[in-house]
Amino acid sequence: MNAFHSIAVPHKDILEGRLRMDIFAADLWDAYHNRGSVEYKDASTFFQKTYITQGLHNLVGIIQNRINGKGGDPTIQIQTPFGGGKTHSLIALMHKAREWGATPIVIVGTESSSKDTLWGIIETQLTGKNEYLTGLTSPGKDKLKSLLSRHQPFVILIDELLEYIVKAAGERVGESTLAAQTVAFLQELSETISTLEKSCLVLTLPSSLMEHYDQTTEKLYSQIQRVVGRVEKIYTPVSETEISKVIRQRLFSSIDLQKVKSVVNDFMVYAQKESILPIGTEPTEYRDRFIDSYPFLPEVLDVLYHRWGSFPNFQRTRGVLRLLSLVISILKDQSIPYITLADFNLANGEIRQELLKHIGTEYNSIIAQDITDSDAGSKKVDINLGDSYKGLKLATRTATTIFMYSFSGGTEKGATLNEIKRSATTLDNPSSVVAEAIEQLKNKLFYFQFQNDKYFFSNQPNLNRIILTKTENIKEEDVSKLEYQLLKESVTGGDFKVYIWQEDPSSIPDTEEFKLVILQNENKDVIESIIKSKGTSVRVNCNTIFLLFPSENERIGFKNRLKRYLAYKSIEKDTTINLSEIQLKEIKSEIKKIEPELKESIRRFYRYIAVPTKDSYKKIDLGIPTYGDQKSLVNEIYDRLRSENEILENMVPIVIKEKYLSNKDYVHTKKLLDTFYRIPGEPRIKDKYTLQKAISDGVLKGIFGLGELDADIPRCIYIKEKPEIGFSDNEIIIKENLCVKKHEEDKRPQVIIKVEENVIKETSPSKSFDTQAIAETKELNEYETVEKNINLSFKIPKGKVSDIFRIVNLIQTQFESVYIDIKATDGSMSKQDYQNKIIEALQQLNIEIDK
Repeated sequence: MNAFHSIAVPHKDILEGRLRMDIFAADLWDAYHNRGSVEYKDASTFFQKTYITQGLHNLVGIIQNRINGKGGDPTIQIQTPFGGGKTHSLIALMHKAREWGATPIVIVGTESSSKDTLWGIIETQLTGKNEYLTGLTSPGKDKLKSLLSRHQPFVILIDELLEYIVKAAGERVGESTLAAQTVAFLQELSETISTLEKSCLVLTLPSSLMEHYDQTTEKLYSQIQRVVGRVEKIYTPVSETEISKVIRQRLFSSIDLQKVKSVVNDFMVYAQKESILPIGTEPTEYRDRFIDSYPFLPEVLDVLYHRWGSFPNFQRTRGVLRLLSLVISILKDQSIPYITLADFNLANGEIRQELLKHIGTEYNSIIAQDITDSDAGSKKVDINLGDSYKGLKLATRTATTIFMYSFSGGTEKGATLNEIKRSATTLDNPSSVVAEAIEQLKNKLFYFQFQNDKYFFSNQPNLNRIILTKTENIKEEDVSKLEYQLLKESVTGGDFKVYIWQEDPSSIPDTEEFKLVILQNENKDVIESIIKSKGTSVRVNCNTIFLLFPSENERIGFKNRLKRYLAYKSIEKDTTINLSEIQLKEIKSEIKKIEPELKESIRRFYRYIAVPTKDSYKKIDLGIPTYGDQKSLVNEIYDRLRSENEILENMVPIVIKEKYLSNKDYVHTKKLLDTFYRIPGEPRIKDKYTLQKAISDGVLKGIFGLGELDADIPRCIYIKEKPEIGFSDNEIIIKENLCVKKHEEDKRPQVIIKVEENVIKETSPSKSFDTQAIAETKELNEYETVEKNINLSFKIPKGKVSDIFRIVNLIQTQFESVYIDIKATDGSMSKQDYQNKIIEALQQLNIEIDK
């Protein structure tokens, strides 16, 4: 599309960069004395750059009729908000009065001193001298009429009347004041004018008390209103619907309406497709507004005129013209089809200063930090949005739009997502990118706020800024204390004696109980030293130690989570921070959300177990934590070691036979027990009762016997009966074929058990069989048979997931391929949790999911 400045051509001074801000400051006194800007003192130039509103057109017509003796209102008050075109209208009437051959009498309150009188000024301008209406006392209607009737036609134009009367209140006139005399004179003047056919009095007063100074001024204001209001008629020269045309006429020398309509139509097609038109506004209505305000999007004038214009010292028309002329001058070389709030370059010093004088200089650094500096948060988001949108600077445009919507002289502040999209987007991208920019800006900007579905800037840092500042000041020692506390809470109970952050081997007891040593990092020398030694002596029970250390890949993220939590807690307790109720509620909500996540964080961080081996140690990775698992860290470690057969709670007697008696006739029970405690890499029994039970079962079943070594000769004491096990120095287990039963004479009648159709029947013994021996033989045969394929399907009982996966782990040690089908019913899960906590977790484990 064509650039806006080729469709709406700016005036020459704007194009050439010869901007003087005073050209927008209409000065009636200077224009009357043929001083100041040509735009006001020269009638031709003035009307060329002035849009004649309907109100001004009516006002001119009424006064012209009055001057021509055709009747009409003799006294007229022009009443508009500050900067609403009062002075501009008086200048128009001054030029028109001269055009009609009438004498303009101009009084400007800010130019008159407290020694001047209105009647003296009027006489001076009519006659060139002040000899008739003299003194500080109002002259009265007769003298006034005598003077005025001789100098018709004339128009008296009084601007800033209240300013003059405030000064006149300080001049004493007998028992009265000059202000009181002036109020009396105004009544006399208005009544006199009403008796003259070719004269008119036009004066201006502010429409509200916002510009007044004190209670005395308010009283004077009320007195003037009462006096003048008896005979006046109030006119408003500019209606809100005409503001756009007034501004456009003042800033642009020509407008190509056909091209304007083309650009507006293209925008309307885009806006309707993206659903970003104002809610409740018909497309045709918005289209007409855009045509009238072009090259500015209607919201530009709305925000400047109604929001910024509501500041007491913001002169609406003049202030808007100043800002827009600067914006046009900066954009005149860019090929943009129209101008939005996002196009206001807040990095420009003049534009920024025009805004700062209403909102405060503290926003200077806020604008820089969040929007304009090279390392501002907005600039970072511009890059993060991707190469496709980098050149469009959509994040900076979004932040600029929000900033312009953020202020007013009243309570209104902020912009909705729809309003932001409409101004910040371009026709070259989907408006949804603006929404994405907002989400990223929330985490990057320090003074960006969101409240009641509106986004805005304030001079109070948002939680991001407060949290960042607090986080930066969190001491490492406080982080370590929290980490230690979390570890301590995670390893309470269980089957380990736990030693947290102990690197001195001498501080770790050399006992037969299981010990878990938690280190702050993986240090191979420290780990091997703890396993092999206890200070200066050799560690005996080195197979009873396990070590836990963190994943270095998780360290930064883990530390940052702890710092953020500590920052939230610090903010919650800090009474010097003036948090809003919403912010305090958010802080409490975040703390409540983070606290249960800390347990998962400590588990995710401390995930590697060092297990002693013959030569050094091996690492077992606990992996990422299972979502919703309530098991403590120490219990999870124990269960994992048990599932890996690093810890044995039960032993099968046949294993003892095959591993320790396969090439020996006997083994000392004490040495066998010491093997599990002392030789790294051997299976670790939970306690000696585990071995005791295995030996007892083996003896009872006749897998081996139990006896003692007598003069180096094994003597069997127990076989196929319950033994007494004491782990004495000469106690041994003996191969079953070498073991002679202690009581051969205790032979009992034998019974053969046959299994027929699931019914057990006894038959008379024809041979001497031992029933128990048959059962034991059957058990041994069953142990030696194999299953080549396992297919199981069952419903998982509540709370038994970890137990079932220990079984699965056992299966995986015996089979090359194990498949799992998961079917879950009678419940629900969000799609986000399904993707993030299940699918993603499986993908991190390099598990391919069958489709």
